[in-house]
Amino acid sequence: MKQFLYYLLLFAFIFTSCSDSNTPEEKQPIDNTPKEISIFCVNDVHGQIDNFAKLKYIVDKEREEHQVVVVSAGDLFSGNPVVDNHPEKGYPMVDLMNKSGFDIAVLGNHEFDYGLENLKNRFTQSEFDWICANVNTENSPLPQPLEYKTITKDDIKLTFLGLVETNGKDDAIIPSTHPWRVKEITFQKPQDVVALYSDLKSEEDADLYICLSHLGMNGNDQVLGDIQLANQFPFFDLIIGGHSHQKVNTVENGVHIVQSGGYLNYLGKINLVVTNKKIEEFSFELIDLNNYAIEDTEIKNLIADYNNQDYLTEVIGYSNRNHGRSQVGCFYTDALRNSLQVDLSFQNTGGVRSSLNQGDITTREIYEISPFNNGTVIYEMSVLDIKKFLKESGAGFYYSGVELSQNGQDVIIKDVDGKHLEDEQILRVGLNDYIPAVHDTYFPETGTVQELTDAETIIEYLRNNNSPVDYPNAERYFRMK
Repeated sequence: MKQFLYYLLLFAFIFTSCSDSNTPEEKQPIDNTPKEISIFCVNDVHGQIDNFAKLKYIVDKEREEHQVVVVSAGDLFSGNPVVDNHPEKGYPMVDLMNKSGFDIAVLGNHEFDYGLENLKNRFTQSEFDWICANVNTENSPLPQPLEYKTITKDDIKLTFLGLVETNGKDDAIIPSTHPWRVKEITFQKPQDVVALYSDLKSEEDADLYICLSHLGMNGNDQVLGDIQLANQFPFFDLIIGGHSHQKVNTVENGVHIVQSGGYLNYLGKINLVVTNKKIEEFSFELIDLNNYAIEDTEIKNLIADYNNQDYLTEVIGYSNRNHGRSQVGCFYTDALRNSLQVDLSFQNTGGVRSSLNQGDITTREIYEISPFNNGTVIYEMSVLDIKKFLKESGAGFYYSGVELSQNGQDVIIKDVDGKHLEDEQILRVGLNDYIPAVHDTYFPETGTVQELTDAETIIEYLRNNNSPVDYPNAERYFRMK
């Protein structure tokens, strides 16, 4: 009997000892050691490469003292002809990012502007990771980007989730890019996928959970912006944003939100101290690169090589004055209408991306004004159909070839001599193909596709036109009120 009790007590002791050694606290001990890291961030660079030599110097100096991560919050492309018209469209940007040590980038809406084959090639050349959780590239040339990526630097783990906006077309879920260039891939609204990754921080055992967002700062009841993201899905520690080209450093619902302006005028620097998977200390600095003096010599020379392209320096015309974007819109539509030999031309305001300075006009300036390589197309449309387009699309346009006005809820269209055009009259309408791609329900199914892009068409117009560009006024803009 005593022997039986002895073995019973021994068994109980062993069982208890084994159970105690596997308590949750011992499995996952609390680590109160502060961890420091710096995150450098850019957004909406739009092909502007001139400040990369400064960025490289700053990042390298920081690496000498701290752990560093370098990220892009989208829209690396479209806006600089050196990048956009390179034989490998976009490659100079990827090359400079590789050499500057970028770790990760989220897809922005303008990443799709060159088409999927070009983007696929840039993916292949990138030494950093691309992420986006609300795109599906199956059955397309484009490899599927990662939904998220966990980056480990020494003793700290950061998990990044990528999201891109999908507000490019009223009757479709696509980013704000040319609809015909994303036909082979599908998108989900970001608000429909974020909850799927609510436990990602614990699943990855990450110190911080960061959204690399190309949503824009503020949305509304239907559109998810960074503010809505922080309020509706508050499981992120930090949101690094883009798309709205703002300088942001704020806290919303306990979530830090930052954004670094645009066009690589600024480099965002986030300094973090993390303890037990929480931000203990946070600071955000915008480094003004235009006023920063020191550059990395190797990168500076590489940028000079990229910028030294003869085809961008050809003088093709003369501007009598400095023209703002609305004046450029009038010039653009006149040039397109005359070159395409049509009755009427439209241009969307977002397609005019630069002003035009007084003096010689170079090919570079036209590519800066119209950087998207949109095609041109001619349609035959009735005056009634044109009115329907203007009344119902809700968009505003520069125009050439007619006089437009609003009378109540009707659009009045007259020719340049002031003669009223009847609804049944047919006009030839020439424009960049982005407009009918976005507003396809208002245009005929087929049009006559032209050989040249919109920028190439304007360049040819200037080459063949000896008159200087001179638009003192800008009164040819229409939007239904």
